[in-house]
Amino acid sequence: MYGAILGDVIGAPYEFDRGGKTKEFPLFTKESRFTDDSVMTVAVAEALMNAPPETSDEALRGGLVRALLRWGRRYPNAGYGCRFSHWLWSADPKPYGSYGNGSAMRVSAAGWLYPSLDETRRMARLTAAVTHNHPEGIKGAEAVASAIYLARSGSGKAAIRDYITEQFGYDLSRTCDQIRPGYRHVESCQQTVPEALTAFLEGESFEDVIRTAVSLGGDCDTLTCIAGSVAEAFYGVPETLKAECRKRLPGDMLEVLDRFARKIGKEEQTDV
Repeated sequence: MYGAILGDVIGAPYEFDRGGKTKEFPLFTKESRFTDDSVMTVAVAEALMNAPPETSDEALRGGLVRALLRWGRRYPNAGYGCRFSHWLWSADPKPYGSYGNGSAMRVSAAGWLYPSLDETRRMARLTAAVTHNHPEGIKGAEAVASAIYLARSGSGKAAIRDYITEQFGYDLSRTCDQIRPGYRHVESCQQTVPEALTAFLEGESFEDVIRTAVSLGGDCDTLTCIAGSVAEAFYGVPETLKAECRKRLPGDMLEVLDRFARKIGKEEQTDV
């Protein structure tokens, strides 16, 4: 999850094209802090880790809803969208047909926790559908989780590009130089996931993916959260950046992050 959270933290100060659409910017500033992207990423990870393999879909959906509500209400000022905020404080929260990019930015744990691509995609669908049950919202989550699974399983970028294009129909033929000039703040999966995956495909290292994603502008905390989640699976995350990430997270989020690292066999320091 470091990749997703770092993408959020690094991208947050530059949202709404405040980064000047360049790759040359300070990775960390006093405004570098986590947003709703990180909070919801942690919530989904906790819910999935708490669900034994035999958990029914209905029970898992209930666990996801409870986790999203608990974490969202714990951090109510993290920057949620209007419709999700309404869901978050509803007495009886139901899916609301969203195709927003929130389903794709919070799904990274599903890309790591399961032994097959089919299971990864099934779990990604479930994480999306409790709120973002529009086909495009579900597709965005599935595509991101699939890319993470393929990257961590050793697939090359060409294979990842081909799979995402064939299975989900996203246009990954454009370059970031082609995307950048006309790209603006858009919060749909349709206009965030392909751009984030393109940034991953063009990047030459974890940090370069992050810088490339931020340089596209728009909703770049979420876009970079998505790109970073895939980049972590492909490149890993430098220890120096992990340390910077940890400095910016509260203890309860670090506990989930450390538990997740143990779960996937990547032990991290446990002091919070």
